Order: sequence, then C-alpha cells, then structure tokens
Amino acid sequence: MGRVTRRAFALAALATLSTGSGASAAQGRRHLAAEMRGMWLATVANRDWPSRAGLTAAQQRTELIAHLDTAVRRRLNTVILQVRPTADALWPSPYEPWSAVLTGTQGKAPGWDPLGTAVKEAHARGLELHAWFNPYRIANHTDLNKLVAAHPARRHRDWVVGHGGRLYYNPGLPAVRAFVQDAILDAVRKYPVDAVHFDDYFYPYPLAGQTFDDDVAYDRYGGGFPNRAAWRRHNIDRLVAEMSDRIQQVRPGTRFGISPFGVWRNASTDSRGSDTRALQSYDDLFADTRKWVRENWIDYICPQLYWHIGYAAADYGVLLPWWAEATRGTGTRLYVGEALYRAGDPAQAAAWQDPAELSRHLALAKDHPEARGHVFFAAREMAADRIAAMARVVADHYQRPAPPPR
Repeated sequence: MGRVTRRAFALAALATLSTGSGASAAQGRRHLAAEMRGMWLATVANRDWPSRAGLTAAQQRTELIAHLDTAVRRRLNTVILQVRPTADALWPSPYEPWSAVLTGTQGKAPGWDPLGTAVKEAHARGLELHAWFNPYRIANHTDLNKLVAAHPARRHRDWVVGHGGRLYYNPGLPAVRAFVQDAILDAVRKYPVDAVHFDDYFYPYPLAGQTFDDDVAYDRYGGGFPNRAAWRRHNIDRLVAEMSDRIQQVRPGTRFGISPFGVWRNASTDSRGSDTRALQSYDDLFADTRKWVRENWIDYICPQLYWHIGYAAADYGVLLPWWAEATRGTGTRLYVGEALYRAGDPAQAAAWQDPAELSRHLALAKDHPEARGHVFFAAREMAADRIAAMARVVADHYQRPAPPPR
C-alpha cells in the first residue's frame, strides 16, 4: 500500500472532521487546494526539541509526537525537522556521531531512532517530513578537543576554520563538499524523507573585525576566479548543484529546498535587487540564491521574510513581490518563511504585538500566485502561541486542511 496511501487516508480523515460526512466530506476533499503549511522543528542547542538533553528515549519520543500533533491541530501539512544541527546526527550514521542534544554526550546512542520515528509518525498523520541539515557548522565553540575523539573534524583538522566563537567546515575544500554530501545522503538513502532542507548558514554571517580564514584553500583553488568572493560563491553553487543531482540519484522524487536569508541583494548594489537596506546573502554569505532558483537547482525556496509589513530596512510588503518575480517562470516553488517567534515578543517592534500581523502576511501573499504557502519558525512558538497569532492564522486562512504541494 505504501506511504502515499497512508498519507492520503490521513488527509481524508482530517477533511471529514472539517466538512462533515458523506457527500459533503467528499466535496470538501475535492476542493482542497495544495499549499505549503509548514513549521521548523529546531534541535540545535535544544531550541525546540528535545526540551533538554538527557531525557529518556520514551520522553524524547513523547515530546516529538506532541510537536507532530500540534502541527496537525494547527492544520499544517509539513514539519521540517533539524537532523544534523552541528556536524552530528539524529540517526545512526556511519559518518558522524550521535548529536549531544539527545543524551547530553556527543556520540552516545539515545536508544532509539529519532529520524526514523519522525518519518513514520509524520506520515501516519498525513504530514510530510523534510529533513533539515546544516552543511558546515561543526560546533558552537572553538575547542576541537571537546568533540568526540572519532569526530571527522578531529581527524581532518585542516578542514576546520574557527570564526566568531564557532567551528566550521571550510566550504572551499572539495573534500569537505564531498564529505558533507555523503553524510547527508546517508539519511536520504535510509529513510523516505519527503525533502532535503538547508537553512541560511553557508559561509558564516559576517562579524565586525573578524575574517573567515580560508587563505590556504583560496591560494590552492581560487586561481581561476576574479576575486575571493566569486570563488566563495562558486563553492556554495557547487554544493547546491551537486546536492540536487545526488539526491535524485539516491532517492528519485525526493525534493530539495533551501531557506535562505530573505534579501538577495539591495537595489542600491544591484538594480535587480530589492528596495531594501539589509545584509545581502549574495555579498555577505556568498549565497547566490536567485541563481539557484533560475538554474532550477532546487525544488523550492523558502526565504526567511522575518520582518513586518512596513519595516523600513526590509519591508515584508516589498520582499514578497520581489521573490514572486524572482521565481516566476522557473521550476522552483516559492514558500515564505514567517517569523512566528517574533509575535508577542516584548523586545520586538509594535507590529509584532498585534496578533493579526502574521495573518496579514498570508492575506498579502494571496495576491501573488507564485507564493505557494508558508513555513513558521518555530515549533516551540507554534505550541505556546503567546498572543494567539497562530490561532488567528488558522482562523483566517487554515479553516480546512490542505495537502502539501508536490
């Protein structure tokens, strides 16, 4: 019978709850429009799950199931689970150690298979499970000796660059690029995940007075490029293009999506850019996100438009149509990353104290057919919903369940 049949059954059951039984239920299912309704479930530093390191396997599983059930209750259809937060794994990997977010000790087996369980339980609930991998981050500290002895970063110290109090794999090394892909594809080979998902961390975010020391790699591999920035962009382009090809070789039909920083370039830098005054992924992270879309290297892009409507430096109302135009006529679908975490945070601007702000984002997106849905950061706020901003989204826009886009 297979996974698709089980998920179709779950969606039909949800539709019956919303539209009644018999002929009316069948009519409701026929009119369900596919759209992305997702949430990120972050594990780095135990942000969303597990709530703390060292819980028992049963406690971890219970918490995970609760997040999946929250997604169903909010009428979402996709969970993007972070399974490789810091060059480690939430599945039994031959390439990298078990993540410390599970047991508190890197390399210690948790006594169960979190990713395998997540895929099975998500599909049983009619949810897609997108496996979220961070390509280059190794650790949120700079001491290699704190890593488990068998960690690849300790065996290949020449792969490692320290920057801003963290450790990263060097994207400029072909051996690193091949290793990162192999480590990720192990999960794709073992589990029927619906998509591979990357976030916005490629080269690290710039820090005043600090440089990312890739001199040796640049001297060896950068000779054919006009400058270091072009070489760095080429390195990330190669990661994305090669990853796209290899995913299809390993498990055909699995999608590949990326959720980058929400500004490609400012119009003051490039006439093709957006009317914004913000950090630029092209120039500062060396991530040419517009190129990936137009080359059709990725199946979907989910820019993090984490600003409110009317924000002067990066207006949601400006960026949404910019991304709609950037994806128009391509094979890359546009989903919009939404800052649920800002809603009701007293440290945020007044717009984020209004429970209707996020609902207005979804209303605005209806004017742009390229926008095929939204993904909310993140699961902890999805459950807590401190000012009922998500409840407002559900009431205004998610009155019925919807199948995810394929």
